[in-house]
Amino acid sequence: MQNVWIAFGLTLLAGMATGIGSVIAFMAGRTNYRFLAVATGFSAGVMLYLSFVEIFPKGLETLVEHYGNAWGPWIGTASFFGGVLLIGLVDHLIPSAENPHETRTEEETMPLHDSSMPISEFKSTGCARPAVEVSTIHHIDHPKLMRMGVFTALALGIHNFPEGLATFLAALQEPVLGVAIALAIALHNIPEGISVSVPIFYATGNRKRAFLYSVLSGLAEPLGAVVAYLAIRFFLGENAGVIQPQVMGMLFGGVAGIMVYISLDELLPTSRAYGKGHDSLYGLVAGMLVMALSLLLLE
Repeated sequence: MQNVWIAFGLTLLAGMATGIGSVIAFMAGRTNYRFLAVATGFSAGVMLYLSFVEIFPKGLETLVEHYGNAWGPWIGTASFFGGVLLIGLVDHLIPSAENPHETRTEEETMPLHDSSMPISEFKSTGCARPAVEVSTIHHIDHPKLMRMGVFTALALGIHNFPEGLATFLAALQEPVLGVAIALAIALHNIPEGISVSVPIFYATGNRKRAFLYSVLSGLAEPLGAVVAYLAIRFFLGENAGVIQPQVMGMLFGGVAGIMVYISLDELLPTSRAYGKGHDSLYGLVAGMLVMALSLLLLE
């Protein structure tokens, strides 16, 4: 039961990082895009290394022990691509115009933390339009922009659901792995919090409302943890909710697939968009190196 609370707490902290992104957008003197590039690249490195070196091999080992050398690898591989398919289907449900992973330009984020800056209207593609006077922000009614912000938060919430499930399942079995994954997801959620805050603020001029929507979008991760726990408790678990080893092996394969998809489809493209030169590569290698050293020291 202690691991359940640890896993849920880590998933909650990872989800709430969207709020941190919103705070950074409003409070920082300027958004450090190179930091975001390295941070998201670092997250990708952590998640890719953990997936291929730790999580998938552990799941495969468990499945081979239970099903033998003939069927174990096949089931493990199917579990991995099942995770890829799950997150791919979720990604397909998100309209491209409201993609929460779309990066925002510095021109767009400046008015969030500097009230003297003019407000630049932008389309859902992120392209800036001519600026309008800052004094008119409280009188502007942008229903389309507000709808875009709400859809961005909703799309992000849908996308965060399987991320929360993956974080919870990993932390439930291996709390140390859960800490690493939660950190990677949290770093990944910071720029997403900015992506939610920008259109909401532009539509309403209300920083509190923009912050609230960014936080709510992150709550989908602990919600995913709750659903995962209930499913394990009532459908997959034995007496007292103890999960069977072979089921955990399949879930680990699925978690690895989810994490690899997130890294390749979201983190690395976002890192490349925010960074300059080899920033994303430096972050990627640093994430792998830190994770590798951590696992070696913990042995």
